[in-house]
Amino acid sequence: MSSALEQNNVKVTGRGKQPMLFAHGYGCDQNMWRFITPAFEEQYKVVLFDHVGHGQSDARAFDPAKYATLNGYAEDVLAICRELDLKDVIFVGHSVSAMVGVLAAIREPDRFDRLVLIGPSPRYINDGDYVGGFKQEDIEGLLDFLDGNHLGWSSTMAPVIMGNPDRPELGEELTNSFCRTNPDIAKHFARVTFLSDNRADLPSLKTKALILQCSQDVIAPEAVGRYMHQNLPGSEFVLMEATGHCPNLSAPEETIAAMKAFLRDPAPIRTAA
Repeated sequence: MSSALEQNNVKVTGRGKQPMLFAHGYGCDQNMWRFITPAFEEQYKVVLFDHVGHGQSDARAFDPAKYATLNGYAEDVLAICRELDLKDVIFVGHSVSAMVGVLAAIREPDRFDRLVLIGPSPRYINDGDYVGGFKQEDIEGLLDFLDGNHLGWSSTMAPVIMGNPDRPELGEELTNSFCRTNPDIAKHFARVTFLSDNRADLPSLKTKALILQCSQDVIAPEAVGRYMHQNLPGSEFVLMEATGHCPNLSAPEETIAAMKAFLRDPAPIRTAA
């Protein structure tokens, strides 16, 4: 059995001592952080990895039972932390990995210092008064499309998720990333992601968290970010000028500035939105 470091293609850079662990979103890999990490390598130990089935990870490690919920991915994050003996971790998670980080920090709160949650969503499907952004039938249609045509789904959905239609090269990069992902694992992970409901977990988080909410995000609309802020005790909420769902690619300077402001602030977390 391979180690978590081999299995998840873990890379460690940076000259600092405090670890900053970056977790990519659905259909992506650690390369999606390349515009962000240089800004933190002087002060932090930067840890990058690929979820199983993504990037250069070991797809043979994929177990449908283990990864039937986001808890399986949270366990991988904790396994990486244990193997590297990481403490006082700043976890930076994009999209679905934001919730993976929340789950990991709930399970081992003493291991984490702060969480940076970029475009998080505890549930993508509308439910009563809760606005997740999608109707049940919308998600079922998306998953059926993905099941039937992985490449077609990728080329259709990636530009929508990315936003920024005036910069088509960004959508093309995300499309290519989606297409490179193992199709069977991509279909499984999409189902787990879009059908997840982690709203009940939010009040259990004790770690300070920053919620970075993009404008005009079709995957995690503003109402979702504000719901996260209301239900994560002591969280900070920043509504970014960046549009779309991937500010790590489309607006790295704004993303870096918001992260640095949050990490500089030793004071109690502000609760005003």
